[in-house]
Amino acid sequence: MDSIRRFFGGRQKPPADQASTAPLDPTKLPEPLIDLVRQHVRVGSAQSIGRERKSNDDALLLISGSVESNDGIPDFGLYCVADGLGGYENGAKASAIAVRVLAQGLTQGALLDVLSGESISNLSSIEDLVTLAIQQSNREVRARAEGGATTLTSALVIGGNITIGHVGDSRAYLVQAEGIKLLTRDHSLVQELIETGTITEEQAVDHPQRNVLWNAMGKALDVKVDALTVQFPAGSSLVLCSDGLWGVIGDEEIKRIVLESASAQLACESLVEAANNTGGPDNVTVIVVHKPDIRQE
Repeated sequence: MDSIRRFFGGRQKPPADQASTAPLDPTKLPEPLIDLVRQHVRVGSAQSIGRERKSNDDALLLISGSVESNDGIPDFGLYCVADGLGGYENGAKASAIAVRVLAQGLTQGALLDVLSGESISNLSSIEDLVTLAIQQSNREVRARAEGGATTLTSALVIGGNITIGHVGDSRAYLVQAEGIKLLTRDHSLVQELIETGTITEEQAVDHPQRNVLWNAMGKALDVKVDALTVQFPAGSSLVLCSDGLWGVIGDEEIKRIVLESASAQLACESLVEAANNTGGPDNVTVIVVHKPDIRQE
């Protein structure tokens, strides 16, 4: 606020009968003040049992943080979607354990470092940290949910970067006005068949083994973890979802709903509604994390 007063030359507050209570529009501020107006990431989530299932085996986790200070601490967060595998005993328990244990590991190993003001600039070390946390989570799933298995897709957001950790066929997308980008690779038999040219993507939609995973939390002691870091541009949205969404709603429809929704929460609710309107054959879980661009909003 002192910086704002200095910029305007210490103008006196107008009389009460002339004062306006309208909020400042950050998009119309003079350029030196743009950086003084911080708009934090906006997060939404929604979940549904679907129309055909009798229980919900999905789990989600949201941790978001921001600090208003001169320390330069960036916005940070951890977002996870896990889909307990149908047909496996304790699938719901496995998904719940997976997100909780991962959150414990990354809170201690990454988020607390951010809050302490430590700079985390080595992207490969962050990816290693995410990989180790997911592997520990896998061991806990095997120990505490015997017979259970689950997918796990997580996003560790620190300022302008997103580090994805991925096992199974839940997905992460980056949605921008110019397009939608899939950030994860399905660990499924059908995806392997597509990549080897055995079947086409069109054939995969109705393939009898489309739900068979070769890699999932709890299936083996040594789980394969995909970890990668991408930029989180202003004006874009990160979408995490279970296959109850992407399996019935196409990528372009996901993009359209996210871009046309007035908020991250409304986007999530509209996506779940769209999935259920197709018949809702599976549990549906979705998280949307929007990074605003104050010059455009």
